[in-house]
Amino acid sequence: MEKAREHIEEIRRTKFSIGGEHNPLTAELHQAIKNLSAELYAKDVRFLMELIQNAEDNDYLEGHPPSLEFVITSEDITATGAPQTLLIFNNEKGFSPKNIDSICSVGRSPKKGYRKRGYIGEKGIGFKSVFRVTSQPYIFSNGYKIRFNEEPCPHCNLGYIVPEWVEENPTLSDIRQIYGATTLPTTTIVLPLKPYKVKHVKQQLLSIHPEILLFLSKIKQLSVREHNKDPRLNTVSAIAIRSETNFVTRRNVNAESYTLHLSATHVECSYYMWKQRFPVRQENKVKRRMKVKELVITLAFPFEEPLNRGMSSPGVYAFLPTEMVTNFPFIIQGDFLLASSRETILLDNKWNQGILDCVPSAFFNAFVALVKTTENVPVSSLAPMFRFIPINNSAYHELNMVRESIKAKLVEEHIVPSESYTQQKFFHKPHEVGRLKPAFRYILEKARKQGVNLLDLSSHGKYILSSSFDEEKYDSIWNFLGLEPVDNEWYAKCIQNSNLVGGVSEDLHLEILLFVADNFMSKFDCTNMKNIPLLKYLGLDGDESLRIIHTCF
Repeated sequence: MEKAREHIEEIRRTKFSIGGEHNPLTAELHQAIKNLSAELYAKDVRFLMELIQNAEDNDYLEGHPPSLEFVITSEDITATGAPQTLLIFNNEKGFSPKNIDSICSVGRSPKKGYRKRGYIGEKGIGFKSVFRVTSQPYIFSNGYKIRFNEEPCPHCNLGYIVPEWVEENPTLSDIRQIYGATTLPTTTIVLPLKPYKVKHVKQQLLSIHPEILLFLSKIKQLSVREHNKDPRLNTVSAIAIRSETNFVTRRNVNAESYTLHLSATHVECSYYMWKQRFPVRQENKVKRRMKVKELVITLAFPFEEPLNRGMSSPGVYAFLPTEMVTNFPFIIQGDFLLASSRETILLDNKWNQGILDCVPSAFFNAFVALVKTTENVPVSSLAPMFRFIPINNSAYHELNMVRESIKAKLVEEHIVPSESYTQQKFFHKPHEVGRLKPAFRYILEKARKQGVNLLDLSSHGKYILSSSFDEEKYDSIWNFLGLEPVDNEWYAKCIQNSNLVGGVSEDLHLEILLFVADNFMSKFDCTNMKNIPLLKYLGLDGDESLRIIHTCF
């Protein structure tokens, strides 16, 4: 701790000329701080996202699952008169002297230029975004006990970046009492909240979406809770979110798939994750991503209803959620360039357009992998993949184009499984496959069990959708792909050419007749059905023959 304190004193003395000669750069530095302040207050910086982003970019000891905890309390442990205080606990390795130097500077993030190492931050705001909600943030980490103040320091006339050693208020004992354990995580940030920001902060805590962990590679545990001496005063619902990944991956087409499980306060959801790499095209290159050679796109498909904590699920992530709702049945993750507020992606940006252009291919490959190799995921998980709802917003034209591109790509591919009545799987283009009436599919299944040969069903004009997929719960898939029922003439051809009448039991023969009768006027009156021998006729000599319907009356 002594070394940490000496480091802070050195920063104050050499960088900010406190206790020494006047620094001629003070005026320039002060102007930079004023500019930062104006930027912070001109943007709706979601400071919680910035803190989560920082935690994701931190380093962690092996064997210690990275976690992040937010605790809000009405106890004024900083003695600043704050009505509420937010504490952030992170079990990272902790602040190094280099990290401290960076946080006491403007625009000197150690993460700059290291996109390829997995750092997801880039705005250059980071920790300083907390000044949106507090006037005096505190940091306790690796022996450092410091605070900053947005008000100019009386010794150097600078705010925001001048560190001050914390003697008391809060003490580590105060923090441990709030945390509820004798041992604290390596890093604790304490934010006494501005009175008019308390409601805003609580709303942000309540709006933390469980899916926030979907695309974070380090943080696997995140919790939010409120601490008050009287629990009846708590207004923030506690939530503990965990993510676990099934590392059984499928690798092909420069992609991998895996299953990720999210759990949040007694509920859970699994996601089929598809991660694919695409080369960056020359026409999509931009200065801020000039060194990036590959676009990495991840799509997350929920197997069940997604965890939403009472709110709509974001549709686009840039590692952390934006506020864009796509109405797609999956979540898109990409290294998008964002608007300054982190709320939306820049849809007219050529880098982002390059990412969106690759989404249809990623979706197609994900779907094909699921349909053709379903041993790792339930077949029922396919249906939610197609609950597309067009977006009636001209600003989201590009997203509707993605939807149409996905459809255009799928309808030209052999992706629909047909009924083969063999062990072999066959796939065809959507327009080549038709759906059957459930009653007739039931008849075919019973006929097959009675020995009727059904291997040539496709000769009647269309392949038949596999029975495993021809269910109401998959209607969203087939409606999206434009899969239509077989035409009425198909039934006549099938009954006539498959020897259904002569090759089945009396009971099943009656079911065939009942099916034809129920649909004759509405479906079969104008088909060849009326010319097919359907009725069994017993002659006076005792011989049995088949007759067409109109000759029997």
